[in-house]
Amino acid sequence: MQKSLNKYISDIKKINPDRPINIMEVCGTHTMAISRNGLRQLFPENINLISGPGCPVCVTSLKDIDWILEIVKNYDMQIFTFGDMLRVPGSKNSLQDLKSSGKKINVCYSPMDALNFAISNPKKLTLFIAIGFETTAPLTAVILKRAKENNLNNFFVFSTHKVVPPALEILLEDRKVKIDGFLCPGHVSAIIGSTPYNFIPEKYEIPCVISGFEPMDMVSSVHSILKQITDKKPEVEIQYKRVVKKNGNPEAIKQIYSVFEPSNADWRGLGKIPGSGLCLKESYQKFDSKTKFPVKSIKPKEHPGCDCGKILKGIKKPNQCKLFAKACTPEYPIGPCMVSSEGSCAAYYKYERHGKD
Repeated sequence: MQKSLNKYISDIKKINPDRPINIMEVCGTHTMAISRNGLRQLFPENINLISGPGCPVCVTSLKDIDWILEIVKNYDMQIFTFGDMLRVPGSKNSLQDLKSSGKKINVCYSPMDALNFAISNPKKLTLFIAIGFETTAPLTAVILKRAKENNLNNFFVFSTHKVVPPALEILLEDRKVKIDGFLCPGHVSAIIGSTPYNFIPEKYEIPCVISGFEPMDMVSSVHSILKQITDKKPEVEIQYKRVVKKNGNPEAIKQIYSVFEPSNADWRGLGKIPGSGLCLKESYQKFDSKTKFPVKSIKPKEHPGCDCGKILKGIKKPNQCKLFAKACTPEYPIGPCMVSSEGSCAAYYKYERHGKD
């Protein structure tokens, strides 16, 4: 394995274009793997790996966080959420703060935990905070179908689900963002396949490689991106062939769009992106917490020193934020990128804060 890895690095140095190259990974798991394995240090100095909006917790807008917090404050219900969401700061507090004050907030490992609780406790209102990209949306769709089959009146979902391709186009249209190639997400692509990324090489002439998560996967994917650049033949390539197929997982996609439909969505750092969200279809509206539990007007207030928005666009690296590893740490996070297990600030803090930029 090591010999093969060294060979790829040697070949990369030979085909390396004589100019700065920005390669964006669009997956929080890639971000963590790159930092954990020290991959940044393997490449020539002009090869710049930058993190994008690949962490679903990180890109959840402050407005949505505050909206969830207002529902929790004002209604008596059991809340189920994945662990990373617990400590994400809102404008004034977090779910962890509300849990400490006595609110019924449960960390779950599967959406089924929330559904099973609702079925077993028909008199208790139950809310599942649904987060994630195309990878987790099928699971939320399945539990909503089962809630409908069981005719539940006490089960609700707050959907922050998003789809990835529209966000990539927003980045490519932003003149402040310079991207020469994409390491496309392996998990998301296992669901949607490679076809939804075709617009990137066809319209923007930018190479894309769908990569796995082992060091060899990512190094060989960077090699493929550089070869596409030097050959001037951009395309969507599947490196992660052991998992990702061109057409993805049609059954999972069918599950998603049997329950959800595209909607506009707010992304932290990227703003409102048309068609990038997943909202409940009319036939599932009875389970939508956003309509069932009204809250007063929300006026989100970002922390003035937090650069999470710029980090999610690849404009800044985590250690270029003035709060990084000072006021903002995993113990006392100011922005979501320091909270999430897929956040780029958390990755840099754990593995790279003592190294060079």
